[in-house]
Amino acid sequence: MSTTAAPQTERLLYFDCFSGLSGDMTLGALIDLGLDPEALWQGLAQLDLRGYTARAEKVKKHFLAGTKVKFTLTAPQPPRTSRDILRLIEQAPLPPPVQELSSTMFRLLAEAEAQVHQVAMEEVHFHEVGAVDSILDLVGTALGCHLLGITQVYASPLPCGRGIIASAHGLLPNPAPATALLLAGAPLYGTELPAELVTPTGAAILRGLGAQFTPLPPFTLEKVGYGAGDRDLPDQPNLLRLILGRLTLPLGRRERILVLETHLDDMLPEWFEHLMESLFQAGALDVAYCPLQMKKNRPGVGLTIVAPLYCRDAILETLFTESTTLGVRLQEMDRVAVNRWQESIATPFGPLQVKVADIRGRRRLLPEYEACRALAKEHNLPLLEVYRLVREAAGEET
Repeated sequence: MSTTAAPQTERLLYFDCFSGLSGDMTLGALIDLGLDPEALWQGLAQLDLRGYTARAEKVKKHFLAGTKVKFTLTAPQPPRTSRDILRLIEQAPLPPPVQELSSTMFRLLAEAEAQVHQVAMEEVHFHEVGAVDSILDLVGTALGCHLLGITQVYASPLPCGRGIIASAHGLLPNPAPATALLLAGAPLYGTELPAELVTPTGAAILRGLGAQFTPLPPFTLEKVGYGAGDRDLPDQPNLLRLILGRLTLPLGRRERILVLETHLDDMLPEWFEHLMESLFQAGALDVAYCPLQMKKNRPGVGLTIVAPLYCRDAILETLFTESTTLGVRLQEMDRVAVNRWQESIATPFGPLQVKVADIRGRRRLLPEYEACRALAKEHNLPLLEVYRLVREAAGEET
């Protein structure tokens, strides 16, 4: 077997939104995961955006600690439309993936606000404080995910508060109309909390990151971080939990297959070779015979066939026409099969076809009997010598 190390696996981020989600909660949780705040502030400084200060500090919410990120305005801000903000992001010397993700998230937010207020997206105006917060939250999240090497994002179902919420546009139903638009298709559940739990910025973050609302795939947990919101909720910590991990490479691909079985006690022995060939021609993946002692102490043969589901009728027709069976047992099963393919390897006697199996990033060379036999016959070699050459090519000791 090859000793090549397995490749680095992909990194995932899971949003556990048990108390909701906002931009500042996301940034706080990313810092709590290990994102260097100085690297974050320096990245945000690439924006042509002045007149604010940023800080991150540890806080407690119901005795559970998390990180709170706070942006404070120190100078008046000019009015900004969504067009102004997108231009601000595009002109910043940020890494291209950060620029692209930031623009995507803000465009989603602006489109939702435009639909709510029935204006052109380019003309959507953002409230002075909300504009600065939204820009820094969205660009900061994109930068943080880039620095942490996030490749896949998952999220839990999202809680919704009840009642009416105050906004720069006046009183609005909870969740805010823009949030509701952004969360179309996401799994939600209601709570009795009279608070805005998922903000439009938080919803735009999940949409922009392409979060999957599905059970987590197998992964290795690396770290957990908590980001704090502004409010103190009455009965639970107002925190977002982010879980960072690496995907576990599967042992192989999972597929659904058909297993057919029957017992034969009245077939001539010479018919079995023809039956096996016919079953493979009908699409069987594997065919096996085993000796049996059947009823009345008769010797018989057990036949097991593995086949794709779509070959069911062809396999059954072959069994009923090419064997003496009058009944077949069928089961659908899950099968895990490693990824495998054919390759040609160099030997002192010329190229040789082998099967290559990939097991969690490690290659294993498997000799093909017929190819080894043909090479041995062509060069008058012992068959064992050809197998030894394959083991050498795989880096195994001989």
